[in-house]
Amino acid sequence: MTGQKRRGLLIILSSPSGAGKTTLARKLTEWDRSVTFSVSATTRPSRESEVNGVDYHFCSPKDFAAMKDRGELLESAEVFGYNYGSPLKPVQLAIAESCDVVFDIDWQGGLQIKNSEFGGDSVAIFVLPPSMAALRDRLRDRGKDSPVAIEQRMAKAKDEILHWADYDYVLVNSRLDAVFRQIQQIVQAERLRRDRQIGVSDMVRKLRDEAGG
Repeated sequence: MTGQKRRGLLIILSSPSGAGKTTLARKLTEWDRSVTFSVSATTRPSRESEVNGVDYHFCSPKDFAAMKDRGELLESAEVFGYNYGSPLKPVQLAIAESCDVVFDIDWQGGLQIKNSEFGGDSVAIFVLPPSMAALRDRLRDRGKDSPVAIEQRMAKAKDEILHWADYDYVLVNSRLDAVFRQIQQIVQAERLRRDRQIGVSDMVRKLRDEAGG
């Protein structure tokens, strides 16, 4: 099957805030340059280190609502009072060109993709922290949130982890390098699934003809 064409793969990474999904998503694009990162649209204000169009597409609530009404978002969800959504057009192009896209989204968006027309082209991976204490430490150490925001994220994490059973794979991020190797293995295996290969039935018929079957 070397060189066999395949459909593009949508790689969904979800986790509670601070459990590592963003870092893992970025590492995937560094590991394989053919994997593109789905840059979400959001109504959240940008942080000092964030770049529009790279980290997020920052937009007004009015513009976000207009994109949603026009059907330009593959998925959307409200998180901590702000809207987030994945633009649809880049996904359509990636699938058509046999390229892969990685999504850094929460469980709401993950389930919407799994239940969409692209569900068969997706693989959903949920990343758990090794403990709630470790999650709290990671939120503090990254220095992005106030103490109040950290407590809000911890409270939300209790509900988020209940959705683990909706995912194809569940991994525990005890060590970043170890869990990333597991994700690499999942992606490599999912790329080879029979139903993602294009033209296999034609190839089998050709082989049968060559064998005189």
